[in-house]
Amino acid sequence: MTDKSELLRQLRIERDARPAESASSRRLWWWLAGVLVLLIALGAAAFFGLRSSAPAVKVAVARAAVSGAGGQAGTSILDASGYVVARRQATVSAKITGKLSQLFIEEGVHVKEGDVVAKLDDRNATAALLQAKAGVTQAESTLLQAKAAAADIAPIYARDRKLAAAGVISSTALDQSKANFDAKQTDVAVAQGNLAVRRAALEIAQRDLDDTTVRAPFTGVVTTKNAQPGEIVSPLSAGGGFTRSGICTLVDMDSLEVEVDVSENFISRVHADEPATLKLNAYPDWSIPAYVIAVVPTADRSKATVKVRVGFKSRDPRILPEMGARVSFLSGAQNAGNGSTGAVTLPPDAVQTSGAGTATGVVYVLHEDTLERREVKLGARNSDAQTVLAGLSAGERVAVGDFTKLSDGAHVKVVDR
Repeated sequence: MTDKSELLRQLRIERDARPAESASSRRLWWWLAGVLVLLIALGAAAFFGLRSSAPAVKVAVARAAVSGAGGQAGTSILDASGYVVARRQATVSAKITGKLSQLFIEEGVHVKEGDVVAKLDDRNATAALLQAKAGVTQAESTLLQAKAAAADIAPIYARDRKLAAAGVISSTALDQSKANFDAKQTDVAVAQGNLAVRRAALEIAQRDLDDTTVRAPFTGVVTTKNAQPGEIVSPLSAGGGFTRSGICTLVDMDSLEVEVDVSENFISRVHADEPATLKLNAYPDWSIPAYVIAVVPTADRSKATVKVRVGFKSRDPRILPEMGARVSFLSGAQNAGNGSTGAVTLPPDAVQTSGAGTATGVVYVLHEDTLERREVKLGARNSDAQTVLAGLSAGERVAVGDFTKLSDGAHVKVVDR
């Protein structure tokens, strides 16, 4: 009996132990849940912390480069600055030294070739011309007298030769007659020579008088007036420090062109007869069709540049000498190495370069919030845009920010789309 009771007691389920075990299990699950929540919180904090530490960037979209002005196909491959110059320009001066008596021009006046620009005091030249004319008249009279005397003695000499041949007069008499004839012929020759000298002097005097009238050497516009009536002008400043060497400056407006200095590193991009566009500093919104006249075959060692002459395809009165100009050299569309269909433009601060005049650069292309570092080939650059010739397609997004904080594969925070 006792054994059975003991067995039954051992088989009895203790109801007070189950609640204790259940409470312990619940406490364990609460600890596990707390640790899981803590881990989730720490992960979220780390995630948002990393996002907040990511560099902030703005976004620039690559846009297809605009074709050249005037319907020319092509994009700007190089920009250069220069000045408008005149290939035909002259400082007009007198050929002789004299006092300026009359001036017929002012700045901005158009003159034609041969028009009278100024006149010098011609009183001395006029007197010299009258003297030369008198000398010619005198020489002509002397020549007439010498010819008349020679004509009078010629028959006498002919008669004496016949008489000497017949033995009527002596040879001494014939020699004297011949000497008289030769002397008269010499007088004629001397008179002719004197007349030639007098006529040459007359021509010189006439030219001296003509030189007192200053004429325009070609058709153009007067840009500066350097002398006033009453001043002494001389081509060599022979009159001293206060003598004017020029009367005015004349410019042929049809000969205007632009001279620019191109870095010798990029001169291989420029060729004669290629199209270009010009923008004058005075008219920044006016694009002027142009073309390359020539690349001057020499370099400036002090500046490491080569001079390029650029001509205007059309003339306009707004184009003036010595104006500042910016030239964009144009070329046909170029295919990029990564499949882009042509050149694109970006803001200048979206491209990382190693310095002015570099041919390549680096951009950071945005893929969602991740960067891709990409090398690109650069073209023309100005204050508004940087042309990218190869390495980037139109429509791609590029990060604009502090390049020292950007790297390939880095995550960024876009603050402005």
